[in-house]
Parts: sequence; C-alpha cells; structure tokens
Amino acid sequence: MTHIGVLLPSRETAMTGSHDAAGLVRFAAAAEDAGFDSVWIGDSPLARTRVDPLSLLAAVAATTSRVQVGTAALTATLRHPLLGAHTAATVDQLSAGRLVLGVGAGFPLPESRDEFAAIGVPFDGRVGRLDETVAIWRESWSGGGRFDGRYWKFEDLSGALPAASAAGPPLWLAGSDTPRVLRRVARHYDGWLPFLPDADAYARGWSVIRDLTNRPVTAAMYATINLDPDPAKARTELDGYVRQYYRRPLDVMSTVQAYFGGSPEQCVDWLGRYLDAGAEHLILRAGSLDGRRQLDALADILPALRAAR
Repeated sequence: MTHIGVLLPSRETAMTGSHDAAGLVRFAAAAEDAGFDSVWIGDSPLARTRVDPLSLLAAVAATTSRVQVGTAALTATLRHPLLGAHTAATVDQLSAGRLVLGVGAGFPLPESRDEFAAIGVPFDGRVGRLDETVAIWRESWSGGGRFDGRYWKFEDLSGALPAASAAGPPLWLAGSDTPRVLRRVARHYDGWLPFLPDADAYARGWSVIRDLTNRPVTAAMYATINLDPDPAKARTELDGYVRQYYRRPLDVMSTVQAYFGGSPEQCVDWLGRYLDAGAEHLILRAGSLDGRRQLDALADILPALRAAR
C-alpha cells in the first residue's frame, strides 16, 4: 500500500519573515483532512532556521488523530542522546505511537559545518555519532541498563522515559545510495529515506538493501514538487524557491536531490517511477512559498498516486 505524506513548511514560513508555529499546526490539520497519510518537518536551528521539530510535532500530535507525524530529517547528533530520547518518547506518547523519526547526519555543506561548530558538536565523526545515538535511544525506550559505546557511556538507562511501545518510534535513515549508507540502513534502521533524483538509482539502492537484510525496512522517498497546469511556470517558480532556500540554482541542486516542476499529470508519471522502483512512502515537499496552494494541488493527485501501484 502506498503512503503519501507532506512536509510542513517550517523553513518556508521562516523565509517569509515569520515563525508562525500555530499556522504550521493548522497546516498539519489541513493535510490530515485532505487525506494525506503523514506530516513531516525538517530540522535546523541555525543554518536554515525554523521552529524546533519535536516541539512542533508535540502540538501536531495533540491536534490530529490519524496521520503519522515525523521528522524529515532530524539532525539527531545536535542534541544530547538522552535528551533526544526523552523528547521523542514524549511525542510518541502524545501521538499514541504515530511518531516516525527520520534522522540524518547533516547535509555536507559549509553552513551545516558552521551549525555544528556553533552548537559545540564535532562535525567530523558525525556518522558514527548518529548510529550510536539511535542505539542509545532504543536502549532507553526499552528500559535497557548499561550502555558502553565509543562516544557515550551510561551506567544505567533503566529509568529513562519509555516510548509508546517498547520498540519505540521507527527510525529511518535519511541518506543517499552509497554502499556505506545502504549497509547502515540494513544493519541499524527501520527505513530508508533518500532524495535520489533518479528512479533507476533508487531501484538499485533498494535492491541492495533487500539483499543485505530480511528485516522489515520501509522504502521511503523524499521529493520536492511544484505543480501547475503550465509546466514552464511550475519550473520557474521551483527554481526561484531553490535559489532562495539553498542559494544555489535548481540545475545544481537537482543533481543531488529529487525535484519536479510540471503539471499534475506529469507528476503522477514521475513519482510513479519511484513507486515502481519499490518506494512505499512518499514524502512530498512543496517547492513554493505558497504552501497551501501546493497542498491543495498535491491533494488532488493523491487518488492517482495511490492507484499507480
């Protein structure tokens, strides 16, 4: 079954000069009413500032009843692992087990390195720290005892706050299709959340993961979309959005991330290639500062996307 989620425009709201957290909660409710299966939020305290994702998801969890609530993606190592586990467990309890944690090591851009430095967290070694962080989370949620890792050591985690279930929220790795990332997904994570610009590359990566593990792993996909009946208009607006967001043009960013600007019919065909490649859960970011207009346009293609697989 295909699941389709939408990213809450937390960064886009900030880009317009506002940090309207209450408006983001209303956006989540509108997404639930429109038929989306999940709502998601990104993370960046300084490099691309926005509201805190877990705090916002706590409010979303309390005002929705059906949608999964998730991070796409949480830069987990910017937070002490015990505090991160505690906050996530709280949100998971508030949502009655609807939380999904997409986590990443940090996008390899200079501004990300600066963000780590400002918070006092080493940028080098962040991949190992991320994998160890999620191991600590799982131990704390399940009432584990001693943890003896490379970066952190804890004598007793048995008193940590439990999540809604002993297994805790599913943990998806936001990453690419490099051999190292695919091995880490197979060994340590409950899902794979790439933003690959090519569906064939997605199919190859997913095949590798399935060959490496028999564990249940969710195949997710993150893409940025701008819909308009006039494909040229959609592409122009998307390029302006990317330039404002990343300070880089669309033709540069589209070599590393999945972007689509075009008509609704073209978008269904384009996303359908990822569904054919194995994707089970699509996370769609509106490539526009007019998020509500794009939310309505994306909602209109939900039936066609669900019928595409």
